[in-house]
Order: sequence, then C-alpha cells, then structure tokens
Amino acid sequence: MLDPKFDMSFLCGGTEYLCGTDEAGRGPLAGPVVAAACILRPGAVIDGLDDSKKLTEKKREKLYDVIIDNCLTYGIALSKPTEIDELNILNASLLAMKRAVSYLSVKPDLILVDGNKAYGFDSPTMAIVKGDGKSQSIAAASVLAKVTRDRLCAVLDGIYPQYGFAKHKGYPTKDHMVAVYRYGPCPEHRTSFLSFLETKKDMLETALNEIIKNEQRS
Repeated sequence: MLDPKFDMSFLCGGTEYLCGTDEAGRGPLAGPVVAAACILRPGAVIDGLDDSKKLTEKKREKLYDVIIDNCLTYGIALSKPTEIDELNILNASLLAMKRAVSYLSVKPDLILVDGNKAYGFDSPTMAIVKGDGKSQSIAAASVLAKVTRDRLCAVLDGIYPQYGFAKHKGYPTKDHMVAVYRYGPCPEHRTSFLSFLETKKDMLETALNEIIKNEQRS
C-alpha cells in the first residue's frame, strides 16, 4: 500500500483540493487513451492501493468501487485514435487528462500529473515521475483509467472479435499484430502505430502461414 504521507505533505502545506491524474493505454495499437482525475476525501486511506500496473485485474476491479466511494469528485475522459494520430500520443494523453480534470465538480488547487510532462492545465500542476507508485491520488486515477479502458476493450472485442481485444487490450502482442496483418486495421486502430506492417512483414507472413496451416488441419 502507498504511504499516504506523500499526499498529506501537500494537504498540510495548505492545498485543500489535491487532484491526481493519470492515463492508461499509451502503448496499444488500438483504442483510445483513457485518463482519470480524482480528488480523494480528506484523510482517505485506501488499503491495497498501488500503481495499477502492479495490481491484478481482479484487484483493480475491486479497488475501482472503493476509490469512487472515497473520492470527493472524479472524472474520466479519453482521446480517440484519430486524435492520437493527429496530436501524437503524449499530447493526446495530456488532452485526455485535461478533459478528465474538467469533469471534476470542484476546481483543484494543485494537480499531480503522473510522468515528466505537465502543461496546458487550468490549475497549478506538478509532474511526478513514477507518481502512480508514490501518490495515492495519482494511483487512484491510474486504477480508474485502467479499469475503464479494459472495459472498453471488452466492448471492442464484441464488435471486432477477430483481433482479440479482450485478451491483449490492444497492446502489440504477436497475435494482435498478425491479426492486423491478416484482416487489416479496423477503425479503432491507430494509423501512426502500424509501421510494423512493413518493418515486420516477413515475420508476420510466416506466422500467418502457420496459422492458416493449423486451421486447415483442424
């Protein structure tokens, strides 16, 4: 569990509304980047809370409701694949974070942003490198964003079952890359992330031929 003293150092220093914000989905080939922002209730200590990447899916799902119950206010937003292609993933991620902050019911006095970049917000901001492993507020936002994005990937799996979104969540696994090579990209794929279709063409062709052979045997 994260030490609540990190956030308390800001609250004790005069910050009343401390907001943590983080994103999920910078690396995938498809789907939106999802961001969350939250202001935890004063004195909230969430047992088991940590960087979402260190938690199991089951633990994240359980913490999702606990975090919402312990939030004074929270917001969840996204940037679509077309925005990622147009703006680049960093700017699209920050845009999603700004949108999430805009959904808060109170204006934060200070925003803690996971990472080393923080610009364009309407409130004072501080970038915290590996903040999701230091700040309860950022870690809470990390979990909200990750759970929301995973749920969106489950929906995408139902629409585009040939890609296996429910399994790999859009990340560039071998199975996912071969599926894109075989069926072509869908509207949820990020065009700027698909250079592997050329750079790894030989590997993809070999893998696809093996898949087709196995399908013919069965």
